[in-house]
Amino acid sequence: MPATGSWSLLLLSLLFWSLRLDLSLSFSLKNCTISYFPADANANGVAVECSSRKLAVIPNDVPRNTTSLDLSMNRIVRISTVDLRGLFKLKDAQFHNNWISHIDDRAFKDLKDLNNLDIAGNKLTELTDDMFEGLTRLETLVLNDNQISSISSGAFQHLLSVRLIELGENNLTQISDVVPAFKVPTLKTLQLEFNNFESLEFDSLSVGSSSLTSLDLSINPLTRFSLKEDVFPHLQNLGFDECFQDMKWEVANKTFLRSLDRLTLSGTSISFKTYKEMLQTTDNIQNLVMANMDIWVKSDLVSIACQISSLSSMFLTGNNLGFLNRHMLHSCSGLTKLNLFLNQLTGMSEDAFQPTPLLRVLLLSSNRLTEVPAALLTLSSLEKLDLSSNFITQLRCSDFHNLTRLLSINLQLNRIFSLKPCVFQNLQDLKQLYIGQNSFFIVGDCFKVHLWKLESLDLSMNEMTTIQEGDFATLSSLQDLILLSDKSYRVAHGAFRGLDSLQTLSLNLAFFPNEVFSWLPSLETLNIHLILTVDDVTVNDNPPFSNLSRLTNLTIKVVNICRVLITPNLLSGLKSLQYFWTDAFFTGSLHPDTFKYTPRLRSLKIIRSNLLELSPELFRPLKNLKELDLSNNKLRSLGFLAEATLSTLNFLNLSENELLVINETVFHSLPVLTYLDLSENPLACECSNSGFIRWAIENNQTQIAHGHGYTCVFPVSQGGNRLLEFDVLSCWVDVQFLCFLSTAVLVSLVLLSSFVHRFLRFHLTYAYHVFLAFLYHKRRRKNIAPHRYDAFVSYNMQDEAWVYEELVPELEGQQGWKLCLHHRDFEPGRPIVENITDAIYSSRKTICVISQHYLQSEWCSREIQMASFRLFDEHRDVLILLFMEDVPGHLLGAYHRMRSLVKRHSYLSWPRSARTIFWQNVQRALGTTEATNTGRVA
Repeated sequence: MPATGSWSLLLLSLLFWSLRLDLSLSFSLKNCTISYFPADANANGVAVECSSRKLAVIPNDVPRNTTSLDLSMNRIVRISTVDLRGLFKLKDAQFHNNWISHIDDRAFKDLKDLNNLDIAGNKLTELTDDMFEGLTRLETLVLNDNQISSISSGAFQHLLSVRLIELGENNLTQISDVVPAFKVPTLKTLQLEFNNFESLEFDSLSVGSSSLTSLDLSINPLTRFSLKEDVFPHLQNLGFDECFQDMKWEVANKTFLRSLDRLTLSGTSISFKTYKEMLQTTDNIQNLVMANMDIWVKSDLVSIACQISSLSSMFLTGNNLGFLNRHMLHSCSGLTKLNLFLNQLTGMSEDAFQPTPLLRVLLLSSNRLTEVPAALLTLSSLEKLDLSSNFITQLRCSDFHNLTRLLSINLQLNRIFSLKPCVFQNLQDLKQLYIGQNSFFIVGDCFKVHLWKLESLDLSMNEMTTIQEGDFATLSSLQDLILLSDKSYRVAHGAFRGLDSLQTLSLNLAFFPNEVFSWLPSLETLNIHLILTVDDVTVNDNPPFSNLSRLTNLTIKVVNICRVLITPNLLSGLKSLQYFWTDAFFTGSLHPDTFKYTPRLRSLKIIRSNLLELSPELFRPLKNLKELDLSNNKLRSLGFLAEATLSTLNFLNLSENELLVINETVFHSLPVLTYLDLSENPLACECSNSGFIRWAIENNQTQIAHGHGYTCVFPVSQGGNRLLEFDVLSCWVDVQFLCFLSTAVLVSLVLLSSFVHRFLRFHLTYAYHVFLAFLYHKRRRKNIAPHRYDAFVSYNMQDEAWVYEELVPELEGQQGWKLCLHHRDFEPGRPIVENITDAIYSSRKTICVISQHYLQSEWCSREIQMASFRLFDEHRDVLILLFMEDVPGHLLGAYHRMRSLVKRHSYLSWPRSARTIFWQNVQRALGTTEATNTGRVA
């Protein structure tokens, strides 16, 4: 790695950690997932899904623009005032099935737009006055399955828009406990099932006139229901399912329940007498449910109920009725809908339905009928008939002979083994026929009758293996046809001829027969399950979908494990295709031209196909692709995405592949990607993934679904660790980089040392000694006594003879100056540097006897350097230079300070003659106190 790159990475890493980036800004939420909205959904908000994550607290990284939040099935114990702060756009909040025992007052104060709040299945014991403050737009409040026993009088005062409150499965015992709910003016539905109410006496409460339209009191140990005031003038739905014991029914005036439309009764704990009283005080009900009360149903209770003139719909489910006769329904002439679901009916008298000539809907599913009852022939007005989940084995020509107004028949989950053409011949208005999950082998001419208006036909899960030409030829209005099964069909040429209106087709095939879909010009959705019988199957060269120009949805699933050899022109003709989903179909590879025929494709799913690699050319025709699912394959690289030009892709699922290293630059080529799933891949916690980890944490556009749950498989030492918790800093300051950095620094130091030694060694030497003198001067300056000498003489031992023979006799003997000489005046045993410094600062002047020997002496060099420092420190001429001989300029180069002095200050040269003048000049120099001479004195 180049040095500049290394330094850049280091600086970036330090900046990243110093800023301590806020992970709440990332779409890779630590504990939640942002639900993906399909490409065609008009969603303006964000749905955050956090259910079943073992959370003990509400996560703090929920995006502020969240509109739906699901925190259900966790371990949250409290909702505090700060947990939901700032979620101003939240409309739906799910907290059901947690351990919540306390909600702070005003915990929901920021949720001004919340419409639905579900806190069912928790441990709340009370509702306080300000618990729901701020929820002015709440419409639905679900509090089922808690331990609520106390509701304060102002608990619902802030709910200005609530329409539904569910308080079922709590510990409420007195009707006074729920008076605050009755007083909410906007409340329409109140559910109080499965509490401990024993007596409901509304006349003793100051409820006034409630706005309730639905009240559920099921599964309570009621002993009394008393209504002596007009408390519920708008009540339409009243439920008493499975009450534990008999109760007194005291409704003083029938008009008190004048708006009641639906009454639900269930169980045998309530006496026949009480049920009768209830029915006799509800004159206007239209829908009556009597479930699991076979004793009373088999008595005269049905007849009593049918005396209510307004009654039109009756549900007699789960009553163990074995046989139905005319007597049970003899008073039910006004019924239009009868539901006999989940009884034990084995038969009925032929005149069982004669008393109900107006019946339009009859539901007989989940009974024990072995044939279509002949009693149905009297129901000439019947429009909907459900005979599913019985034991019918055959259909007779007369079964539906008189039911000419039938619009829908459900015969699923029976044992019908054959279909005769005459069965449906009179059902010219039939629109829906469900006859799946039976046992017939062929259709034959069954649908060649005049089913002109049939729109939906379900023949799934039968024993059919062949579809013959003309089987559906007369079904010109058919829009939906379901032929799915666990067996493959052999489809004859022209089998779908005549289905000009068919829009949806689902079927099993053993192969793609030529032109089988050529007769379906209106087809929009096609679901194919391939049940192959050989290992290698080749799709025919002739494109099977070439005439399906309107097809928008195509699903192909291979049921068994076989290899399908697919030609490049498979999708030829599908110019309108928008959704193409395959399962175990494209096994191994895809031809680059596969999708060049589908330019409008928006959603592509290729799963369980053992794909190892893909070509970027494969996706280049898909300019409108928004969703791509390549999960459950064997992809090891995503290089194809970098060159695929998927500029509109916003959903990408790559889960359950074999991706080890993710190059984050791949996602830079997907400019609008908002959802990415890489779960269940053998990702590596290595530096090769550091770029992806940084991108996953820092990017604020693409959500890495379940990102903080990704665990590492490689290397073994990192197995089980979280990928996004891998220390990427260790990759930027790794051992190799440190070695490089150390080597670079060492080389730089060697180069710098060479440069300094070559060009600056004398400057540094001088600076060093000057610094030592400076330190000594500052330390000893105040302690030095007045000058003891007139001059300190600095000379080299080679010039000692001249000093003692010429200099000393003249200056001390003739002129009377007191000199400091190192061999005579230095203190023995004292450091030489201190002796030199002390001698210089104890003398008024310093005389340097300069010769070539002097310039070569280390100690002489130090003496002149310290003396020059004193000169500039005190700004006085304290230095006298005596040149014993001519010294070349290049020898003075090492003493740049001396060279500067020679140019700027006085100096004396030992003459070969006229020595008297020389000594006079020395005397004059020793006698001056200021530096006044600037020219050279000869």
